[in-house]
Amino acid sequence: MTDVTLGIDIGGTNTVFGIVDEKGKIIFKDSISTNAMEPAESLFERVFEVFTKKFNEISTEYNLVGIGMGAPDANYYTGAIENPPNLNWGYVDVKSAMKNYYDIPFALTNDANAAAIGEMEFGSARGMKNFIEITLGTGLGSGIVVDGKMLYGFSGAAGELGHINIVKDGRKCGCGRKGCLETYVSATGIKRTVYEFLASSRDESAMRDISFNQLTAKDIYDAAKVGDKVAISAFKYTGKLLGEALADAVAILSPEAIVIFGGLAQAGEMIFAPTQKYMESSLLHFHKGKIKLLQSGLAEGDAAVLGASALIWQELKR
Repeated sequence: MTDVTLGIDIGGTNTVFGIVDEKGKIIFKDSISTNAMEPAESLFERVFEVFTKKFNEISTEYNLVGIGMGAPDANYYTGAIENPPNLNWGYVDVKSAMKNYYDIPFALTNDANAAAIGEMEFGSARGMKNFIEITLGTGLGSGIVVDGKMLYGFSGAAGELGHINIVKDGRKCGCGRKGCLETYVSATGIKRTVYEFLASSRDESAMRDISFNQLTAKDIYDAAKVGDKVAISAFKYTGKLLGEALADAVAILSPEAIVIFGGLAQAGEMIFAPTQKYMESSLLHFHKGKIKLLQSGLAEGDAAVLGASALIWQELKR
């Protein structure tokens, strides 16, 4: 029988889960609606109802040896999810809840840390012991690996680069502070930039006909590809702020590489070129030319499951 793990990624809208072997092969994968307003236990029951039905069909071939989970506001140390802003849960002791289904090793961390571990096990950071994973989605997440180990800090909440202050008294952030990096560098952030630029410019732009709620990062990318000046400027500005913030992170952490993952990273050179330019120009002299800026090696549709699974594989190897 082949040993496998169950990887579960809890999102505000959907929860993805799948069976993954030690080499990162996904045996099967599925997803269900998270139903954020319902209790956590309701989600767990629905996940394991679907999972158990599918796993029973292949249980003669595979041996389930652990469960890994990525989730918002998850604490690796306590095994709990603590008051996630997009889920009506409060404090949930997930580690204890999992034992109601399978009494096997379990590990939990936040989604950005899970992405970093997935990158280290199965993606662009294989073989690296010092790197930073940046996830560019609705917000900006980050996972930091130092000397081959995930950086959790004293409380388990280390590595929130999305909430470093990049613009003094800048945009209001969901965390309650102003000027956080993710309010500028994220899918939501670049939308806010576009609307600010549209308001201060008379340049023609197809984006003027799209409402804020309808506009997507892909729309901005598509506009930039056909020469829309506002879209191109928005990408340059976003890359500038990200590059400068990454140079500060390099000064503290001295990583071998920075890996960028997520929807906004799909813009390729549109975001990578300005990020590289401004990071390089802002680096301390002894770091210049030494820090790799890489696109994630994880397929976006599989990354969540692979990251959660990689977390528990890493624990089991210890």
